[in-house]
Amino acid sequence: MGWLDFIRSDIGIDLGTANTLVFVRGEGIVLNEPSVVAIEVATGKVLAIGKAAKEMIGRTPGEIRAIRPMKDGVIADFEITEKLLSDFIRRVVKHRYLMKPRIVISVPSGITEVEKRAVRDSAESAGAREVFLIQEPMAAAIGVGIPVDQPSGSMVIDIGGGTSEIAVIALSGIVNNISIRIAGDEMDESIVAYMRKNYNLLIGERTAEEIKMKIGSAFPLEKEEAMDIKGRDLVAGAPRTVKISSAQIREALTETVDQIVEAVRQALERTPPELASDILDKGIIMTGGGAMLKGLDGRLREETSLPVNLADDPLTCVVRGTGKVLENMGNYTKVLMKSKRD
Repeated sequence: MGWLDFIRSDIGIDLGTANTLVFVRGEGIVLNEPSVVAIEVATGKVLAIGKAAKEMIGRTPGEIRAIRPMKDGVIADFEITEKLLSDFIRRVVKHRYLMKPRIVISVPSGITEVEKRAVRDSAESAGAREVFLIQEPMAAAIGVGIPVDQPSGSMVIDIGGGTSEIAVIALSGIVNNISIRIAGDEMDESIVAYMRKNYNLLIGERTAEEIKMKIGSAFPLEKEEAMDIKGRDLVAGAPRTVKISSAQIREALTETVDQIVEAVRQALERTPPELASDILDKGIIMTGGGAMLKGLDGRLREETSLPVNLADDPLTCVVRGTGKVLENMGNYTKVLMKSKRD
């Protein structure tokens, strides 16, 4: 390791709607925190960032707001995103005064030029020397260990908090991709809506997320489960507990899951026949936190008649991919997105 490497920390960031993960070259994944910032409404002062801020969601008094600055995989609130990024970068970069880091950031494949510029600018204001962008499904594929530079095609489905990306990758490029802004967050929202409509019970998004992780599914389970859900009765106005089964939550998630399945189907229809036969041999790889929904792989297997495999540690595939790119920039120049500088 050269002296230059010692004073320069290169960083890979998976800037997600739900969570942000940071990889430091030579150290691995050093940070995995919710993409949430809590601010004081009157002054705009940041009170907490990451886990501490997420704890406040749905619990804050009027003078504090917990904000998720990323919406559907892209920056919805520029200033807050910048604060989030600089806080995370500051936590992981040691010799900050010596040399600014090079940063590789993953972005949704359906991102616009304006959105790209917002990501680049906020990383630069947060202290990056150079910023490189990489499409999420490409980063996920590299993170999983797919040889993306080969002519043979691979299909990756990356389901995050804000977006589901389905991409066919060959020769260091994305041959076709579908990016829909329907993913983990929509699943949570549909559980909230279901409880409200069927039980007059109001639950928060954190409770919904917990239900999804515990008993949510996309396919009938061998053994159906149940759990008690606490919320506020909309009629009586008092707190109340309801027992809910995994079959009911599956019903609540139907529409969201159907839209993801439909997008996968469309992506397959658009795939050139040569690559389609590669996918038939290798199957589809699922990454991202949303891919961990029980039975989603089974549901996709049934719908596509293709082998569908969940990657190991699906939550970290994208950030591991940015890390591999950092460790070997020369090999991966083709996969980094050119974005116009003004």
